Amino acid sequence: MDAYPEKLAMLLEYLDLSGDRDERIQMLIDIASRFKSVPEFIATRPFSKTHLTPACESEAYVWCEELPSQSLKFHFAVENPQGISAKCMAVILDETLSGESASRLARVPGEVVYRIFGKDLSMGKSMGLMGMVSMVQACAKRYLASGHADKRL
Repeated sequence: MDAYPEKLAMLLEYLDLSGDRDERIQMLIDIASRFKSVPEFIATRPFSKTHLTPACESEAYVWCEELPSQSLKFHFAVENPQGISAKCMAVILDETLSGESASRLARVPGEVVYRIFGKDLSMGKSMGLMGMVSMVQACAKRYLASGHADKRL
């Protein structure tokens, strides 16, 4: 089985087409510009710390919502207005993983962060972005363990 779900694999291939580092950075900034914070019907400020991504310098929060198709939709809040990488990661995780099966989501490798952003990330930034992937995995695992009883996990 492929390491990445289809939409995520396609995005990674698209990013790999970038000719140079500056072009890739611009592509990631463009992705981050599509960020929309969590809708109020999912969560309102002050957000519960149970949804806070550990070690994330940008204070990223993650929620998942059960869809009628028995899959998950991801929602994010990034409290640091300068958190471009976290916003980019949130958009990528939502756009490429929402709608995937929970069993598939639980196996997305954390190293996807390096495929997206490269290996030049600071330890703090990489820990926070990998933490966002881990939060998505945790949502999927809770969903699988819950028997699909909770609409917002």
